[in-house]
Order: sequence, then C-alpha cells, then structure tokens
Amino acid sequence: MVVEACLLPAGLRRFRAEDLVAPPLLWPEVRASLHQSVWRGDLPAVRALEALDRLSSSAIASRAPAGLGGKAWRLADEFGWATTYDAEYVALAQLLRCRLVTLDAALRRSTARLGFVVSPTEL
Repeated sequence: MVVEACLLPAGLRRFRAEDLVAPPLLWPEVRASLHQSVWRGDLPAVRALEALDRLSSSAIASRAPAGLGGKAWRLADEFGWATTYDAEYVALAQLLRCRLVTLDAALRRSTARLGFVVSPTEL
C-alpha cells in the first residue's frame, strides 16, 4: 500500500491525521519494489525517484520494539506463512495495539480474526 500511495502526487497525505509506523523493513521493501518496476520497464525511473522522495518525506516512524522478530516468527508459524515479511507488520500492529492498513486482500482475509487488520476503505 505504501508503494501505491507514494506513486500518487498526494503521497501519504491522506493519512496525515494518523500516527504512521512501520517495521524497519518497510523502506528496503519499497525501494526494492520500485526498483524492480523500473527494471522491468513498468515504471519510469523519474516516477520511482519521486515516490522515494515522498516516502522519505513522509511521517512514517520506524519502530522495532523488543520481541518484534520473535512475534513475527510465531505469527508466520500460526498463519502457515513461508516468510516473516507480512508477519513483521502484523506483529508490530499487535505489539503496538494499533491497526494495520493493507491493500493486500489475502493478508486481510487470513488475519481477519485478529480484528485489527483493515483495508483503507475501513478507516
């Protein structure tokens, strides 16, 4: 969702009333996704660089509370996920007792019972 938001001129301003937080892996994931899109020819480099500027000027705070990695590992086991990438975001939201906003419908469905993973339309 962050990649998509950063590609828009308004960036993440839609969420300016929210306290935005993310695990430290957000920034390398966004860079990797944008770079891959440029490499594939799906996105002009200038747009990707503008998106990176929007990300770096956003108010997203990096958070890595104690136990984040272990919690992500346990959640990946619980949900049957091969990797812990998505679990990092879910774990952070759970540890901070906040909502996780995602465009990933599969992630939303698989974590529905937790009650705090929502789509942007549910805000």
